[in-house]
Amino acid sequence: MLYRLHALLMTCAVLLAALPAQAQNYPTRPIRIIVAYTPAGTTDILARAIGQKMSERWGQPVIVENRPGAAGNIGTELAAKATPDGHTLIMGTAGTHGINVSLYKKLNWHPLKDFAPVSLVAMVPNIMVVSNALPVKSVKDLIAYARANPGKLSYGSPGNGSTAHLSMELFKSMTGTSLVHIPYKGSAGVLADVMGGQIAVTIDNMPVYLPQVKTGKIRALAVSPAKRSAAAPEIPTIAEAGVPGYDSGAWFGLLAPAGTPRAVVELLAAETARILQLPDVSRRISELGAEPVGGTPQQFTELIKSEIAKWAKVIKDANVELQ
Repeated sequence: MLYRLHALLMTCAVLLAALPAQAQNYPTRPIRIIVAYTPAGTTDILARAIGQKMSERWGQPVIVENRPGAAGNIGTELAAKATPDGHTLIMGTAGTHGINVSLYKKLNWHPLKDFAPVSLVAMVPNIMVVSNALPVKSVKDLIAYARANPGKLSYGSPGNGSTAHLSMELFKSMTGTSLVHIPYKGSAGVLADVMGGQIAVTIDNMPVYLPQVKTGKIRALAVSPAKRSAAAPEIPTIAEAGVPGYDSGAWFGLLAPAGTPRAVVELLAAETARILQLPDVSRRISELGAEPVGGTPQQFTELIKSEIAKWAKVIKDANVELQ
């Protein structure tokens, strides 16, 4: 954590030093942060935490506007078509800016061509959990059991094309296993049916499942991405537990419409880095089971590029397509 905070401070200092005079008068009116999902979720909470601190710093209202629907595509299209002056932003996710471009045939926006990445904000690990009724105690056990019973195990996800759905498809492709996908309308139903034994396994965002792991109602096998989570350091990563190279997690970051002045993008990145190292904000993000990250616009751009490439292959290999 100390290393992460030091990195954030260094990022903030570098970005601020590079800002030209062009950004000194920004913002000149209220800022809108679009959230392409319903209120009270992780995306919404992060947007409001960042927005509040921006408002306090700059003396302009920062309004979080929820525009849910179509797996985030409605709100994301709205942000893509906004005036590129820095007064409209979006809290993008692995779904909106890493997955959807390969999942949907017809999108009226592109995650990079129509956006200027500002800064990664936070990352949320996934957790692989199984029903207590399933006779497996490790990832290797699960792989062996699934191979011995092809097509007999089911896994749940909060919906077709979700990070949870594709994370399990990635696991299947890397382990040569066959499990049946059962999509739900949100993680609550998945959790209930894993606890009840109606489905065998899921890989989904950690915050929803960890409390039930700690009470023994479900069994955790591993976490992802590539390093252990500070929230549950005793749980190995999927890569450590038997699938080398496996890496899958949720992430959230600020973007502006393409064409937003570079000076404004850099100012927003510097301000985001400053906000993320504030103790109350860092604590709030950690309470979500997330890790504050920060970084430069270029670093965030490279992450999005790598995520698009990774999920495009998973989607193609699994033959997943949504209209």
